[in-house]
Amino acid sequence: MIYFDSAATTLQKPPAVPAAVARAIRTVTTPGRGDHSAARAAADVMLQLRSEAAEFFGVPEPDSVILTQNATQGLNIAIKSLVSPGDTVAISGYEHNAVTRPLHAIGDVTVKIVNARLFDPAQMVEGFRMALDGGARAVVCTHMSNVFGYVLPMDDIAALCRERGVPLVVDVSQSAGTQPVSLKQWGAAYIAMPGHKGLYGPQGTGLLLCGEGQKPKTLLEGGTGSLSRQQEMPDFLPDRLEAGTENVHGAAGLLEGLRFVKSLGTQRIAQQEGQVIARLAEGLERKGKYRVFRDSGGESPVLSIVPLETDAETLADRLAENEVAVRAGLHCAPLAHITAGTAETGTVRFSASVFNTPQEADRVLALL
Repeated sequence: MIYFDSAATTLQKPPAVPAAVARAIRTVTTPGRGDHSAARAAADVMLQLRSEAAEFFGVPEPDSVILTQNATQGLNIAIKSLVSPGDTVAISGYEHNAVTRPLHAIGDVTVKIVNARLFDPAQMVEGFRMALDGGARAVVCTHMSNVFGYVLPMDDIAALCRERGVPLVVDVSQSAGTQPVSLKQWGAAYIAMPGHKGLYGPQGTGLLLCGEGQKPKTLLEGGTGSLSRQQEMPDFLPDRLEAGTENVHGAAGLLEGLRFVKSLGTQRIAQQEGQVIARLAEGLERKGKYRVFRDSGGESPVLSIVPLETDAETLADRLAENEVAVRAGLHCAPLAHITAGTAETGTVRFSASVFNTPQEADRVLALL
């Protein structure tokens, strides 16, 4: 199979990832619930993951790195900790349902959508400036569009938020592992990411990075192995947000995925993925049968197209019949399609990982 669906989940993993999961299944139990060797080994896995993730993502304290089930869980915690009924929140026009649905669920929230053109960072920054000047009390923004691979000007958006003292939540689901991400540099309140995409970890893992001074609300309450006599959840991290037995087996795999990314470096990963996607995009543009969405100056691992002679689902099905994995539709981000004018058609999305090759791009172009 030629796998171009890594924006959903990376299929090819570094060998150390499944090996670490298998080893953990045999050797670790639950951290913080015992003093035997298997419990201590579990605690060591969690400490190493927090410590290495904190260093890599610019988090001052390892305890502020929370293990989550996915980015969606992290975004729900972040949004529901900062946003209350009656608030005004600014978001980009490229947000995933993992952002828009929690805001809708809170109720009575005014959402200001910054509808900037694709691949126009200056207009995006100006749109957020106007939204903040208009009274937005929080900003929730994706770093990279999961549909179009558009890398938003996060440094500039973060600077605006810092100037005005407005908390910022960043969804780095598509950029973690391929783009520089720093809680400290951005001054973000929260950053949420999955483990199973660009960090090459197992499904069912993710990280929530909590900024200094944040007081997150809980989504779940239960046992933490600490302060067991009291009925309120602990007020310190990570215990406050990690009720019940954590996915330590998945954490062991995520740790190895993170180490794999660190060993290569995000710049090298972005270059390799960008070369493959650029090769696909240029070939598709030459064919003249597709509307191709790409930033010619970027190194994005994501490419969306609209076929002009058939529909997106049919093209994706034909590719699947020929052992090419892509995704068609709205990609859980209808707002992005409304912004870009593809809400009626959806797109066919090609998304690369570091394991894809230019030769695979050529084979796909030949099939098309």
